[in-house]
Amino acid sequence: MSLDVARIAGGPALTQERRLVTAIPGPRSIELQARRTAAVSAGVGGTLPVFIVAAGGGVLVDVDGNSLIDMGSGIAVTSVGNAAPRVVEAVQRQVAEFTHTCFMVTPYEGYVAVCEALNELTPGDHAKRSALFNSGAEAVENAVKVARAFTRRQAVVAFEHGYHGRTNLTMALTAKNMPYKHSFGPFAPEVYRVPLSYPFRDGISGPEAAKRAISRIDKELGAENVAAIIIEPIAGEGGFIVPGEGFLPELVEYARANGIVFIADEIQTGFCRTGDWFACDHEGVVPDLITTAKGIAGGLPLAGVTGRAEIMDAVHVGGLGGTYGGNPIACAAALGAIEEMREHDLAGAARRIADVMEPRLRTIAERSGRIGEVRGRGAMLAVEVVVPGGTEPDPATTAAVARACHAEGVVVLTAGTYGNVLRFLPPLGIPEHLLVEALDVIERAFLVP
Repeated sequence: MSLDVARIAGGPALTQERRLVTAIPGPRSIELQARRTAAVSAGVGGTLPVFIVAAGGGVLVDVDGNSLIDMGSGIAVTSVGNAAPRVVEAVQRQVAEFTHTCFMVTPYEGYVAVCEALNELTPGDHAKRSALFNSGAEAVENAVKVARAFTRRQAVVAFEHGYHGRTNLTMALTAKNMPYKHSFGPFAPEVYRVPLSYPFRDGISGPEAAKRAISRIDKELGAENVAAIIIEPIAGEGGFIVPGEGFLPELVEYARANGIVFIADEIQTGFCRTGDWFACDHEGVVPDLITTAKGIAGGLPLAGVTGRAEIMDAVHVGGLGGTYGGNPIACAAALGAIEEMREHDLAGAARRIADVMEPRLRTIAERSGRIGEVRGRGAMLAVEVVVPGGTEPDPATTAAVARACHAEGVVVLTAGTYGNVLRFLPPLGIPEHLLVEALDVIERAFLVP
């Protein structure tokens, strides 16, 4: 793979190198961390206590002058690169014109243009409508509202290992207790969970796993009571679990046959991350509704719900919205980000990243004996860490590997219901030499006795 950094990496003109001038974290970051501890709620978590002053291409530069390799993209948000040129230009123009009017009071073209782009880019050639919000959790909540309004039903089916947000309804949809749900209940009612296809752990095919889930729905809920089935095409926080081939199409067929709205949560998988514009594209899945956020706007807060016109238009006038939803600056950023994705074929860039990373991760798995599975798609890749010789999750080794990578200036993220998954979400314009160097560091971390 050869990525032209100047062409697609975006961001300020930063030297694309891993550079450690202090220990991680350095003295200035330690000072700022003390201020954070004194000022910010302890409930706000953190992965690596380094404070960033610049970012671009594949690096993050901290207050101490350290340059770290970015393998997280702010959890799949800065897919087009930090401060990508078209995003910066579009935001600067919009800020100088106006920052807010509230689309529900006096509308503006940017909101409409983003909805037009979503209607065009999302799977399916049917008539569509979109609505814009601030965050992925908001998008999910509103998708459920739309599905309930359309079907006049209440039950919502979610999946084991799923993650959909931190608001009350989305906590109910989310499968993992700690840290997302613990002590925060009671949660919204009429949410039901069924098994996900998890090939590494369930050992059955996608269609078999779908039949298992459908049987649970039929027996425990009754299809006629279900408003929506919501699923991430690749489970994100749950551990980058890729369902077996055929799982999603079987669920879509079941939903169609029973008047159930099928919602694809593409908040983490969308906008070129998996090597397609959307992860649903891989198997030709066409959802009724699709939720988007994260990579949509190059780092600015924006989210959307897009779906079949007759479903989206079933909501009464005034039933969807929000003061900041579809903010004009975020809309400008989204239009700039989409231009970057189109012009530089960032879906293709994601596939090229996989071509570099997957073989190397498999080699690390063979050499270390601590990786049970290498999985993912495009530039959304992960390794599940297990006790050697079996499938028992090994969260302690996962945490130790992450700490070792952080100390060496490589930002990696952990995930998984069992806390034993390392996930990799590099910016789609990351230079190849940084990918290779990051993999060198990851390999050393796994091979330490």
